[in-house]
Amino acid sequence: MNEFVSIKNWQEDDKPREKMMLRGAAALTDAELLAILISSGTKERSALDLGRDILAMAHQNLRELGKLSLKDLQKTKGIGEARAITIAAAMELGRRRQLSEGLERPAIRSSRDAAEIVMPLLQDLTQEAFCAVYLNHNNKVLKTEMISNGGLTGTVADVRIILKNALLCNASNLIVAHNHPSGNKNPSEADKQITRKIREAAAIMDMKLIDHIIIAGHDYYSFGDEGLI
Repeated sequence: MNEFVSIKNWQEDDKPREKMMLRGAAALTDAELLAILISSGTKERSALDLGRDILAMAHQNLRELGKLSLKDLQKTKGIGEARAITIAAAMELGRRRQLSEGLERPAIRSSRDAAEIVMPLLQDLTQEAFCAVYLNHNNKVLKTEMISNGGLTGTVADVRIILKNALLCNASNLIVAHNHPSGNKNPSEADKQITRKIREAAAIMDMKLIDHIIIAGHDYYSFGDEGLI
């Protein structure tokens, strides 16, 4: 059996922190970045080993890693509450960066523009959730907010709340979105019904429903693209 060697005894350019300083963050593997977050290992395993264990739990997929709860992360021996919180916080910062990049878009011009805004909010959730994007008359984003969270097979979208909040934002147009944790992006009959209800209610308020986006992982379905709005 190979003797355990602590990271502090590695060659200088093999240590994750030193490697990042010398070569930049892009030069590090996912496990090495996690090792920096974890900070230190245990008597038996280095921080890099723990990072590899966590990635194995997430099937080497950062999107799956983002779905892990604090309790899930703590199933890795050597990862306590504090380290789990640090990793979860880093994943949340990544999501918020992705969201802010979408919000910096000058105006919504396509379903892809809309999907890039709502995907960071919805793609990692393990239960259905519903959100709304409120726009001005030029389709610039005024506000994005989560409307409701449901269960594994459905969520409830309160049309009254959506329209009330749209009025409070002085919105002219809006986009709604929800996720399908199953990965199947095709709309259900209930999805079609709620889309009609929101479209009709918005029209009464002299607002227009631009699109309804269904997020399924990295893929999406657009009611607008399919001519269902």
